[in-house]
Amino acid sequence: MIAYQTRIGTVEISSEYLTKLIGKAVSSCYGVTEMVPQGAQKIRNFFFSSKTPEKGIKIQGDIDSITVTLHIVVSYGMNINAIANSIAHKVKYTVFEATGITVNKVTVKIDGIKE
Repeated sequence: MIAYQTRIGTVEISSEYLTKLIGKAVSSCYGVTEMVPQGAQKIRNFFFSSKTPEKGIKIQGDIDSITVTLHIVVSYGMNINAIANSIAHKVKYTVFEATGITVNKVTVKIDGIKE
C-alpha cells in the first residue's frame, strides 16, 4: 500500500488497485497473449484458477516512484523490442494519469511465445 499525506487527509493507494490498473494496460497492448504468474501467484492460481489481469506483476517503491516487473507471453512473429517499448510507455502513462505516481522503471520479461 502506498500512502501520502495531504492538507485534507491521507491518501492510500492499494497495491491491488495498481496491479489491476497495470494488468489491464498491459493486456490491451498489441502482441501480448497472456500474463504469467510468478512465485506465490503460481500457487494461488493453482488452487483458484482465475483469469485475473494482475498475475505476473510485481510492484516495488513508494509515493515518489515505483518499479514494475512484468512477466508476459507474446504472439509468434511479433517484434519483441517494439512490444516491450509499447508496454513500458503505456504502463508509465496509465499509472501517472490515474495516480500521479511516477513509474521509474518497467522491466518486461518475456516468458514464452505463443502461436
